[in-house]
Amino acid sequence: MDPAALLAELIRHRTDNPGGDEPSICRMLSRALAELGADEVSVVEVPRAEGTGAYVAARWGEPRTIINAHVDTVPANSGWTVDPWEGVVTADRVIGLGAADTKGAIAATLVALEGKKPRNVGVVFSGDEERTGTCIRHFLASPWAQVVRRAVVCEPTGRTVGVRHRGCVALSAEVMGRGGHSSGADHMPKPIVTMARLAVGLDEIGRRWLDRGPADMKGLCLNVAAIEGGVAFNVVPNRAALSFSVRPPPGFDAAAFEAEVEASARAAGEGIVTRTELSMSPFETRDVEPFRALLGSLPRAEATLPFWTEAALFSVAGIDAVVIGPGDIAQAHAPDEFVMKSDLDWAVEVFSQVIARASAA
Repeated sequence: MDPAALLAELIRHRTDNPGGDEPSICRMLSRALAELGADEVSVVEVPRAEGTGAYVAARWGEPRTIINAHVDTVPANSGWTVDPWEGVVTADRVIGLGAADTKGAIAATLVALEGKKPRNVGVVFSGDEERTGTCIRHFLASPWAQVVRRAVVCEPTGRTVGVRHRGCVALSAEVMGRGGHSSGADHMPKPIVTMARLAVGLDEIGRRWLDRGPADMKGLCLNVAAIEGGVAFNVVPNRAALSFSVRPPPGFDAAAFEAEVEASARAAGEGIVTRTELSMSPFETRDVEPFRALLGSLPRAEATLPFWTEAALFSVAGIDAVVIGPGDIAQAHAPDEFVMKSDLDWAVEVFSQVIARASAA
C-alpha cells in the first residue's frame, strides 16, 4: 500500500466533528484490518450529544501494546485553497483536512501492518477526540482494554515523542442579584462588578502560580475568558457569569488551587457559585524505558507537548502511553493542512518497529 494514496482516501471520508460520519470510516477501516489478518475486529458506535461517534478495534492475540489514532477532524476553517476533503497528493505532500491530525498516522499504521504477523498487538482508531473523547472513554471501559499495558497515541509531534503535557480545566462562576432600574443602582447588588472583582482576583492567582510547577511547564496558563450579563445601560443586571480556564501541569495541586479560587470568590462578593465545566487531566509517561525499547532512535527527542491528547485518558485508566505521529501540530486545524510524504514514510518505519518489537516481547 502507498501511504500517501491511502491517506488521500481517508481524507475523502468526511469526519469533521460534529456532524461527520465516523461509523462509515470505521467500517471501511475494519475491512482493511480484517484483510491484514487481525484475529478479531469490531466496530462500536457510541452515542454522543451531537451525532454518533464510533471506533474500530483490532487485535492480534492479547493486545498488550496498542497503537491509537483518531478518525475525526475539526470542521474546515476558512482560507483553504483546495477542497478540504479532496485529498490532494503532490510531489512532496498530502493536503487535506486531517492529513496531519491524525489520518496520516492511520494510513502509516495500516501500511506498517502489511505483510506482518503481529503478536499481542492491537490497533484502535477512535472518533470524537476533537470534542469530548466519548469513544476512547468507551473503549477504555470495555473488557477488551483490560489487558492493554502500553499505548502509542498518535498526534503530529514533529518526529519527537511526547512524554508529558498539560491538562485543561474549564470553570465557570455565577452570581445573582435583584435587578432593576438603574436609578436605584447605588443601593443594589451589581453582579457584573462582582464578576469583575473576581476576574481580577483570578488573574492574581495566575500570577502567584507563575513560578510553580515543573521547569518546562511553570504556571497555570490561567485565562479569564468572558464575563456575561446585562441587557441595557439603564438596567441593573440580575445576573452575571464568568468563564475561566487553567492548563495544569503534571503534579498539579488541585486542592491548593481550589482553595485559592474559593478565597477569591469570597473576597469578590457574596453568593458566587463556581462550577467545573470540563476537566481533562495532565499527562506524563510513568515509565519511559519500555517505550525507548520500542521506538529506538527513530524519534529525534523526548518532548513536552504544548497541546492536550487522549494519552491522558489512557494514563488515568492505568495504561502507560507516549505520543508520536507524522506531521507537525502547526499544520493541524489550519487551512491547507498537510503532511509531508517523508513524514509518512518515517511513521511507517516507526510503527513497523513498534509492531515488530512489541510482538517479540
